[in-house]
Amino acid sequence: MSPRRAAELYRAPFPLYTVRLHPRRPLAITAGGGGAAKTGIRNGVHFLQLEQVGGQLSASLLHSHDTETRATMTMALADDFIAAGQDADCHILRFSLQPPPGRGAAGRDAGGEKGPRKRKGPSPAAQGETQNQTSEVTVESLHSVRTDFSPDALQKAVRFNADCSLLVTGGADGFLRLWEVGTGRGTRARHCCAAAPCGRQGSLCPWAALCSQFPSMKKTLEFKAHDGEIEDIALGPDNKVVTAGRDFQCCVWQRDQLVTGLCWNENLPGIPDKAYRYQACRFGEGTALDPHSAPALPLGSAVAVLNAGTAPTLPSRLRGAAVPARGQRVLSRGRFGAVEDNAGALRLYTVQVPHKRERRPPPCYLTKWDGRSFLPLLTRPCGSEVRRGAGCGHGAAPAPLTATPPLRSDSGTFLGLGTVTGSVAIHIAFSLQRLYYVKEAHGIVVTDVAFVPESQRGRELLAGNEAALLSVAVDSRCKLHLLPGRRSLPVWLLLLLCAGLIVATILLLQLAFPGFL
Repeated sequence: MSPRRAAELYRAPFPLYTVRLHPRRPLAITAGGGGAAKTGIRNGVHFLQLEQVGGQLSASLLHSHDTETRATMTMALADDFIAAGQDADCHILRFSLQPPPGRGAAGRDAGGEKGPRKRKGPSPAAQGETQNQTSEVTVESLHSVRTDFSPDALQKAVRFNADCSLLVTGGADGFLRLWEVGTGRGTRARHCCAAAPCGRQGSLCPWAALCSQFPSMKKTLEFKAHDGEIEDIALGPDNKVVTAGRDFQCCVWQRDQLVTGLCWNENLPGIPDKAYRYQACRFGEGTALDPHSAPALPLGSAVAVLNAGTAPTLPSRLRGAAVPARGQRVLSRGRFGAVEDNAGALRLYTVQVPHKRERRPPPCYLTKWDGRSFLPLLTRPCGSEVRRGAGCGHGAAPAPLTATPPLRSDSGTFLGLGTVTGSVAIHIAFSLQRLYYVKEAHGIVVTDVAFVPESQRGRELLAGNEAALLSVAVDSRCKLHLLPGRRSLPVWLLLLLCAGLIVATILLLQLAFPGFL
């Protein structure tokens, strides 16, 4: 049997660090760049239209937004608004689809940004084909704020809350910062205007806060959450915030109180406490807790409002925790997701990776948690390749993680994982068993993964497949990973086969032993 091979969906002219899929449109947004170094490598955000062409999923480059000397490392998507982490700043962008000025025009938008017409299918052979598109993307820069103040400043995580009234950022300085971009509770009581990005004029609008408040942003919280860098942030139910840091801790916060610290190895006494670290924490797509897939995901809950300047109260098991020493290992990333085994339950998934690199690397681990009590439910090894990220996903029902932040499908059935060696895997969320694996799909660090959302447009793109995962890497490629739909026999056919088997057995016994009946 030939090894699996991932189809190349798109190739950018710069390294890719993040990818997001629009919850309502067949649109993928990927970004990256070469940074401020004068290497000739550009920086930008690319908007890709996804569609089925000849029975295969293809990507058409609709628009390239130039980010000048800033590479986009992290990104959060809230309908038609993007929060892009570029160096130490968070840039808020708004995009919209506009009809082209004329068929065949190669035009530029008002900002002078190029709008390429290149269509690229799943294989490199299609690179030279071009075709006029029916719409163009225009991008408007609304606001920019500094979100990290360390010597090597870098924003490493950014998230919108469920109603997009709050934006949370974390970075290399270990501070959690909360930005108010809307009215919070009153957001969903507002009605859309004709210019609203969702286009639902006269109906309740989940994005009204963004429409009314941008370009203004107000910082309401600045809180030291970790001694080291913040790797990832998740916004949970009951106004809880989950943060994963490089200080061996993954913490659950409510207001100014540390509710608990996760301990994935409490039932694995053979593993030292500081041998692994958490790299990410997120909600699985398919729950409304993650605005990437909200309106279709309802895990809804606002971000915790932490009081700036108030010292947190640490639980006893975390008090006096030592700073990790050199040569020790640490914990990876996590996400929440509604799960297949219990639709009313909430699950958090984390990946634990070794902190210390060894000649014979120890295994990485996947852990499933109860999303309310935060007790570990199941832990399984997931290979010795260091997991760089994970993503939540669905196909007809998929699930959670992205270490280079996720991603995932709507029902919480599958977990997508990327590694530092370029491999990509999909696991079953319920049992954590590996279902799909492509070794060195990219050949270099996988920086982000995201599942095609479980929406009407998403199901059209899946075309009978159970799930579709997009992965991006430093090799500038965006690759497509498909899980074929599971085939099942109808019940009547199974009954007919059973009856035929019984009759055949009786006839054989009659032939072998005359007078048996």
